[in-house]
Amino acid sequence: MPTFLDVQQWVGLALGALALGIQVWALVDALLTRADAFVAASKRTKGFWVAVTGVASAIGFFHLQQPFGLFNLIAIVAAGVYLTDVRPAVAQLRRGGGRSSSSRGPYGPW
Repeated sequence: MPTFLDVQQWVGLALGALALGIQVWALVDALLTRADAFVAASKRTKGFWVAVTGVASAIGFFHLQQPFGLFNLIAIVAAGVYLTDVRPAVAQLRRGGGRSSSSRGPYGPW
């Protein structure tokens, strides 16, 4: 029968794997996005975001069993900033919705 510590370790490993998945998702998305889209969306450069998400993924990999460690939390926040701020701005440019489209409001078409 598993003890409380065994269950706690498995839950920590599952949360670490989830965090690593999010960090790798951010890295892959940054790698697949065109470099000019970052500059056009005023979100630094592709190299910057590939480096940030790459370091975040490496930290997530090496701290897989410690999802609530300081470095892993910083890495999760970095990947979260990319996925919630940079990715939507770049994706809007990918769809051709750019800032000059007159039929789009701040929350979508109107």
